[in-house]
Formats: sequence, C-alpha cells, structure tokens
Amino acid sequence: MFQQVHDFQEENKSVSKVLAELGNSDYELVTQFKDWTLNDVIQHLHFWNIAADLSLGDESAFENLMSDLMKSLNQSSVRVFERDYLGNLKGVELFHKWEMTAEQLTTNYGQKNPKDRVKWAGPEMSVRSSITARQMETWAHSQSIFDRLGLQRINTDRINNIVILGLNTFSWSYKNRRMTVPENSPRVELTSPSGKSWLFNENTHSNRIQGNAVDFCQVVTQVRNIQDTDLEVHGKIAEEWMSIAQCFAGPPEDPPKPGKRYINEKNESIKI
Repeated sequence: MFQQVHDFQEENKSVSKVLAELGNSDYELVTQFKDWTLNDVIQHLHFWNIAADLSLGDESAFENLMSDLMKSLNQSSVRVFERDYLGNLKGVELFHKWEMTAEQLTTNYGQKNPKDRVKWAGPEMSVRSSITARQMETWAHSQSIFDRLGLQRINTDRINNIVILGLNTFSWSYKNRRMTVPENSPRVELTSPSGKSWLFNENTHSNRIQGNAVDFCQVVTQVRNIQDTDLEVHGKIAEEWMSIAQCFAGPPEDPPKPGKRYINEKNESIKI
C-alpha cells in the first residue's frame, strides 16, 4: 500500500466520525458552499468515488458513465445527474453507502501500481494522482460540513498531498483562464500541522508565499478567500496566483468572497 492510499483512508475516517453522529434531518442543513446541503456534499463525493472505482476496474463502464453525464448536461446540471444516478439517496443511508464505497475504493487503489494510468473526466492520470485528487476533494468539500456544524477540524501532515497538488496545478490555474503562465512559480514556505517546515521552489525569491500549510490548502481548494487566512504573500505573481488558484478540474471558478466562508457557532441541537 503506497502512502496516498493510507492518507485517503484516514481522510475518510476523519469525516466519518462527524457524519456518524448526525440524524437524517441534519443532512438537510445548508452550507456556505453554493447553498449545497450536507446531502448534496456527500452525494457529490459518493458519486465521484463510484466513478473513480470504475476507472480502476471497468474502463468501459466509466466511459459510459461520463458519456451519460455529458449528455444530461443539455437538460440539467451535474448535481441533478449525481442525485438521480444515486436514486436521491439521502441522510444516514447515504452516509453508510458513501462510507462503504470509500472503504472499497481504498482497497482497490491499494491493489494498483501507483504509476498505472487511469481514465478520468478530464485527461487521464496516474493512480497516485487519482487518489490524491480524491483525498483533496474529500478534504475540501467536507470543510463545508465542519464549518456548518461549528467544528474545528484537526488536520495532520497528510495534507502535504494537497499542498503538492496545489503546487502542481500552478500552470493549470493560469491556462484554465487562458492567461499567460509565469515563467517561475513563487517560492512557498509553509509550516505543517505537526510544526515541520515545508519549502518549495527555493530558488525563487522575488515572489513568495509564507504561512500555515492548512491556509495554503484552503486557498488552492477555494474553501477560503486569501484575505481570510494568515498567509503572507509577496510579489505580483504570488498575489495573482493566490487570487485564481484552482487545484481541481473544470471551468474556472472564483474563490469565495472575503468573509463568506467561516466556522459557524456550534449548533447545540447537534450532539457531536
């Protein structure tokens, strides 16, 4: 089992601990993320875990699923397709299905060579990149759940995978907006959750980003506006990148407005 498999497994467990305490009505709570409910968030994660599992073991079935999804977009949205595909599964039952599928997906990833190539909605990628993307999606989307329930997330150094993904999508963030990609990526100096120092692009000095690794991950996954973090950003390119950073696929998306996403006061009616 390569490291990213273990990290994905632990990411899912951290979310499961929260979801296991919720009742059906709690899943109808509306989050700060595009007014999605908790049901919407878990439906999204569950659907794309199913898609990832198909990409590992049944390429034809995966391609058929993506074809059906693209055809449906003429009449509806991705979220509607996900909901209908899952039979409008909700609440505690949805949670258990998501949890079971995530566990099986973890096992299936662990049986693959991390260098093998797999199909995806965009360009194909390595198995290692695929599971890193699943960890990133799980971490990013579940932040809206932690925020809504008023819970302070306990992060670990496994977010290093998300940091790396954020760095590797520097060029993508520009190309996706049809902007000229700067010749050099900014220097990035981060402190990990355990207190380690992580340094990237050390030969760059005029443009740099310094701060907490969690803040950096929140910006590149667009769960926080840069102004709502303690990151120190120096240089025109560094500032520009942090304003458009997007480590996920799809058309260009803007980060939330300053102050839009935050940890709510805890809802005392939910026993967590």
